[in-house]
Amino acid sequence: MHPRPSPIAASLYTLRDMNADVIILHGPHGCCFRTGRLLENDGVRVVTTAMSENDFIFGASGKLEETLHKVDEMFSPKLVGVVGTCVSMIIGEDMKEAVKNANINAKVLIVESHGGLGEGDNTEGAIAVLNAASNEGVIPIIEMERQNKMLQLATEIEKTRGMAQGGYIKPSYGDNKVKVAKILLESYENGDKIALVLNAKKETSYLFSDILKIPFEKVNPNNKVTIIANLDERVGLPRIRQHAVNIKNELSENGIIIDELTGGLDEYPITGKVAVKILNQNKFDMIVVAGVPHALPIEEVETISIAVTDGPRLVEPLKKLGYTYVVTELDAHAKTLGTDRIVPSDFGDSLKGLMDI
Repeated sequence: MHPRPSPIAASLYTLRDMNADVIILHGPHGCCFRTGRLLENDGVRVVTTAMSENDFIFGASGKLEETLHKVDEMFSPKLVGVVGTCVSMIIGEDMKEAVKNANINAKVLIVESHGGLGEGDNTEGAIAVLNAASNEGVIPIIEMERQNKMLQLATEIEKTRGMAQGGYIKPSYGDNKVKVAKILLESYENGDKIALVLNAKKETSYLFSDILKIPFEKVNPNNKVTIIANLDERVGLPRIRQHAVNIKNELSENGIIIDELTGGLDEYPITGKVAVKILNQNKFDMIVVAGVPHALPIEEVETISIAVTDGPRLVEPLKKLGYTYVVTELDAHAKTLGTDRIVPSDFGDSLKGLMDI
């Protein structure tokens, strides 16, 4: 009943992760405005064909051809994504013919995505990009199949454990961050066994990794946190693998070692289960799960738990799943686009403020 991410936006983000140089939205100039502007911060040029009312009736293949030529002249791209929108797909625009006629120098991925694609799940837009990339030889078939499986699992998690369960979920900002931070620090100071679990996705991992940098040893030099993270740099699309490399390098620069790797950043639908096995083998007194905490079956872990999420509409579902405390990080995407370094988080700032560092 409440708004959810669009397949069109998912198409744009997935093309970004393939290091597309330019993305052309074949539709009105206002379509996916915020996503398009945000992606400019990641070095991707996003333009539209600016379809108008007349185009909705008579078609706009000519505008698409013209835009392709302009993009080729202005940016000299190597990889271009042409993404359909609700309007162009409903009227049946032949984007393939327009791309063929334009015949620009770049490799062009044609993505027939729109807001009503399939069941309207945002992951359908990402799958459409992956299939197009596989067909054009940009990624291997085996990688396309792996990615599609992860996306299908992600959809299942959102529909069974996240904010896509069907009914309206009132937004909530969760528990007071300072109070939760104080509880965490007191537990560590008392010598409790604590695990920090990163189960994040894409660029938001730069924000959720912030708590991994906290020097907890200043509170109790005789204690040590265990870090479990889905930062395997061997898995995923080029940009996703680079995120993992960047975060691990920065942690290493700060003398921080990851104790257990659970998988890659695009494997968050399954890495939560791997993390639970590790948690139950070690019997921790408290755990913190940051990123996509609802993908971790917290109901299988008997301990005090803190979820750190970027979704105000996820607070209620996370509480129902069994998390003791839930804190929210707002605008995670906006804060992390265009960066290659870990960025400060609100919860991390609360911890550092209490530690006076």
